[in-house]
This record gives sequence, C-alpha cells and structure tokens, in this order.
Amino acid sequence: MDTLALEAALPKRAGPPPVILPPVPVKRPKPAKKAKKAVVFFEVEILDAKTKEKLCFLDKVSTVCVCVCVCVCVCVYPQWYPARQSIRLDPKGKSLKDEDVLQQLPVGTTATFYFRDLGAQISWVTVFLTEYAGPLIIYLLFYFRVPFIYEPKHDFTTSKHWVVHLACMCHSFHYVKRLLETLFVHRFSHGTMPLRNIFKNCTYYWGFAAWMAYYINHPLYTPPMYGEQQVTIALMIFLFCQIGNFSIHIALRNLRPPGSKTRKIPYPTKNPFTWIFLLVSCPNYTYELGSWLGFTMMTQCLPVAFFTFVGFVQMTVWAKGKHRSYLKEFRDYPPLRSPILPFIL
Repeated sequence: MDTLALEAALPKRAGPPPVILPPVPVKRPKPAKKAKKAVVFFEVEILDAKTKEKLCFLDKVSTVCVCVCVCVCVCVYPQWYPARQSIRLDPKGKSLKDEDVLQQLPVGTTATFYFRDLGAQISWVTVFLTEYAGPLIIYLLFYFRVPFIYEPKHDFTTSKHWVVHLACMCHSFHYVKRLLETLFVHRFSHGTMPLRNIFKNCTYYWGFAAWMAYYINHPLYTPPMYGEQQVTIALMIFLFCQIGNFSIHIALRNLRPPGSKTRKIPYPTKNPFTWIFLLVSCPNYTYELGSWLGFTMMTQCLPVAFFTFVGFVQMTVWAKGKHRSYLKEFRDYPPLRSPILPFIL
C-alpha cells in the first residue's frame, strides 16, 4: 500500500475550531466641507432724474431684489405712491419693469438709478369708461334733438331719413361694445396712466362725437348719394369689422393669464376673423379702421371722414410702436407681418 492510500485510510483528527476575527474598522476620510458661496449685495443710489439730487441710498440690497422693491423704498415720501414712480438706468431712458432683477441689469455692485415722478395717476379702466361713455351720451342728445342744439321748432323731433336712425344704432353699438370690452375683456399690462391723459382723450372722443352727431342728426341732413345700396354695403362693412375687432380682442385676452403681464406672439386661432394675424401685427386697429370707413360711407358726412383719418394716423403710430416692440422682444417673430395694413403699412 502506498503512502497516499495509507493516509486516506487513516481517520482524520478534528482540528481546533477556526477563529473568526472581528472586522477591523476602516477609517474613511471625512468629506471636504463645501465652501459657502459668497453672498453678493448691492449698494443702490437713487437720484432725481432732473436735478440729480440724491434721494435715497440703500446698503446691502440683495441681488434678487426687483425694481419694485426699490420703488417701495422711495415711498418714504407720501406724495410718491408706487403707481406714479419711474425708476430708470438713465435720466432720459425708459422706465424699468417691476419684474426686472438687479442681478440681471447692466450695473455693478454699486448701482445708480434715476427717479422720476410720473405725476398723478388714474386707472386705465376709469379712463376708458369715461372716454367711451361720453360719445355714447353726447350722440344721443343730438339724435333726440334736445333743446338749445337746433332751432326750437326741431326740439325732440325725429329725422325722416332712415339712415339717420341706422347711424345712431351703429354708433351706439360701437361704444356700448367698447364699454363692455373694457369691463369684461381687456387685460391691461399697466394699471394706470397719467391723470392729464383723461382730459386729452375725452376732448378728442367727446369733441368728435359732438361734431359728427350735429351734422348727421341735423334737420337739413341729406342721405348718401347712392341711396339704399350704398348704405347696405356700408352696414355690412361696419358689422364685419366690428365682429373682427371683437374677435381680435378675445384672442389677445386669451394670450395673457389673469393678473399677469406676460407677452406672447399672437397667432391665428380657429376663428377666421383672426387669420389676419398672418399679415398684420395689430389687426384690432385694422378692423377699427374698417368700421369707421364703413360708417363714413354710410353717413357720407365730412366730419366722420375727418375723424376716421385722424384715428387712422393715431392708430398707425400705435401699431408701428407695437410692431417694433414685437420685433425687439421676439427673435422668431413672423417677418411677413406689417403693423396695420397688409404689405402696405
């Protein structure tokens, strides 16, 4: 028997039990402490835009502080409530927005702002209601021929021409629509406007309303040259543009959530009256112009034509300003759009 076979046949002796050693704790390196970010504060100096006199100095202003906070600090003067304040980077520059953050403005840690008093303010809703209610009432006074307007024999008489009554209905419809839109449709990006504007706006709307109404409701008024056919076409133009104008106002309202000041590019909706957005930046002015052209054609009255022309000039100025604002704010703004008239203006 060889040695290997002999070792296999012999019984194995039980050895000592294995010794289990406890685990040796391993010292792990402590994580390095994160360095605290240095907190940056601004020093804000507010000067009067006209006199360059120092009005206020603010130390340790947070980088996330918005301009409205700066405005509130200026309210130490009772006559300067927030709505009439304008904070600017340049004395003759544009006012900063309330949502502008100091960290995002082109200023250093020591920032200088210029304050300008905008004067007494009034809400846009109040201005619109006042300037639109006036023409509605004034026109009806001439329509009913109240005393001291025409000769006494014509007091409280009615015109024999049906186009005069139609014109009164169209004029009243237009301003009732504007009043209702002011109350239930429009969402204003700015809450107030200078108080002096209400006198300028009311002079414009009320004065033109009286001038137009005087001639349209005059006892010697003569109907349009082409009679019923001209009036019918004019009425269709007027109603079409009134519906279009209302549709645009609804589309613009839906772009801005309640209580916000966000601006978006307006695009056509399923409503066919909004398809003009493909070609025009401010189609509400386009439809407004069309409405007054229809009213001019309906009444064939020179004061109405002059009012339409003046309104067109003013709306063109507004439309060009909004068009430039769209182009500056949105890089992907549709390039084919014109301010108010497709391919023309």
